[in-house]
Amino acid sequence: VHCRLSKEFSSASSTTTVGTVTSRVTRNGDAVMEKDLLNHEDLAGDRGMIDDIFDETYREKEGPKPPMRYVWRNIILMSLLHLGGIFGLTLIPSAKIQTLAWAILCFLVSALGITAGSHRLWSHRSYKATLPLRIFLTIANSMAFQNDIYEWVRDHRVHHKFSETDADPHNAMRGFFFSHIGWLLVRKHPDVIEKGQKLDLSDIKADKVVMFQRRYYKPSVVLLCFTLPTVVPWYFWDESIVISFFIPAILRYTIGLNATWLVNSAAHMFGNRPYDQHINPRENPLVSLGALGEGFHNYHHTFPYDYSTSEFGWRFNITTAFIDLMCLLGLASDRKKVSKEVILARKMRTGDGSHKSG
Repeated sequence: VHCRLSKEFSSASSTTTVGTVTSRVTRNGDAVMEKDLLNHEDLAGDRGMIDDIFDETYREKEGPKPPMRYVWRNIILMSLLHLGGIFGLTLIPSAKIQTLAWAILCFLVSALGITAGSHRLWSHRSYKATLPLRIFLTIANSMAFQNDIYEWVRDHRVHHKFSETDADPHNAMRGFFFSHIGWLLVRKHPDVIEKGQKLDLSDIKADKVVMFQRRYYKPSVVLLCFTLPTVVPWYFWDESIVISFFIPAILRYTIGLNATWLVNSAAHMFGNRPYDQHINPRENPLVSLGALGEGFHNYHHTFPYDYSTSEFGWRFNITTAFIDLMCLLGLASDRKKVSKEVILARKMRTGDGSHKSG
């Protein structure tokens, strides 16, 4: 495995740069928007899927919306979790420095399980990972406790394919609260369920590591999200069990959830749109800082197959640096990257002009 850049699709190179572009005008409801269309047949063959590409043929059903049905179990559990997170904040001055460092490490590892794992690797297949790396990312994903990889991928591909419609699990058109956490507190819209069932998830089902995690997800979460983060500081440096539980486990988990949710909410509402002003997702550097590089969201929804989710490399993007490191170590390969020519052409045609000021 080597890490040189390539200008064409190539199974031998560890980075492939997408450079083929055509254009046409499409419609989504009443909004007219232009789309850069890569050669999706080649792209599908290279990645094994195209279900994260926006489906411009989808139309929301006419008539009244289905009634909102609350999931009281989730409402109660999320309320208790956030109360526990607030209590964890009050314990920070009393915690040992080793405990705080351990909490940060747990946050980074669990976040990579989402960003480098369920998102960039499994949802978008924007790079390839060897078995040891896939096992590590699966362990990290269970530590993050944001649904198992299979379910995470299914919901995320639906989000991209039907973004900002009734079939989008966290449709930002329903407001900040809904797209941030509210979507987890109510029953899914019937269109989300219907479209999710029609996705081609054969690539995920064929990954034995992913399916093993799905089979044993609950015990893996108990062990990796709560037990391990708690036991390590209590056992190795005699931290109090209360601090060990409420900071590395509860507070770290709460912050990790909200960092991910901000990608669905803030990054769909606040920021500029230098790549496509006709879609809702925005560029939000603050979200990128907290979510390890996932806040360059206008770019990501314009080019979902780019392994970096950004054109700026490592800037505010720890996940990109991690994937690049894995490539150097021979644990990752075939990183997909959009060419600068295609990016510039897209900015000039459909961007909001903000790229001109940097």
